[in-house]
Amino acid sequence: MMPLPTATPRRPRWSTSPRATLPRASTGPDPAAPGPLCLGLTGGIGSGKSEALRAFAARGAAVLSSDDVVHRLYEDPEVIGAVRARFGDAVFAPGGGVDRRALGDTAFAHEGGLAFLEELLHPRIGRAREAWVADQCAHVPAPPLLVCEVPLLFEADLADRFDAVVVVTASDDVRRRRVEDRGQDFAGRSSHQMPEADKVARAGMAFVNDGSIAELEAWVDAVMARYASGGG
Repeated sequence: MMPLPTATPRRPRWSTSPRATLPRASTGPDPAAPGPLCLGLTGGIGSGKSEALRAFAARGAAVLSSDDVVHRLYEDPEVIGAVRARFGDAVFAPGGGVDRRALGDTAFAHEGGLAFLEELLHPRIGRAREAWVADQCAHVPAPPLLVCEVPLLFEADLADRFDAVVVVTASDDVRRRRVEDRGQDFAGRSSHQMPEADKVARAGMAFVNDGSIAELEAWVDAVMARYASGGG
């Protein structure tokens, strides 16, 4: 089993930290009224955030993937125009849509490219997330828990937007294999992200996702028990 990066000799695969509960998210439910907590789910590239998000959804949580939001944004004419003006036609597929892999490679390779995309997309992602949270909290009954997957949550200083932050991480070797298996540059992508140990230190709960899906799902069960309506 892969330990969390702490000084304790024998360690569990998951942990909690003193910062388990953050201030009520400004985009979440009214702190004076009952309602679901809104968790931020983050972790480095190749850590298994998407698999964790699927596990939360299977357990009744309402989930939002930043990747899905970005996919929709790349259909927005304003975003398409800005991307074309900055990077040219080479980042578009033959059918006319944004080729996200080509765009990612180009943005990472060109000076200022990544910063441009972040400035273009992050405010729009934030507005979409706020609208989604408000919509979910208006449901009757509301879901037991809201989980937003945000890859650059700490890097973008978004922790105070959530009631708590949970982290899925993995050893560098495991993450590198996962990322390279899908044809991406692990070193280049991870160099733009906060070190995994720093994310774990800031998380309410964290899990080292080097093992089986069953182990990941057991951790998700523990998160649900702690944070979901009716949980501990």
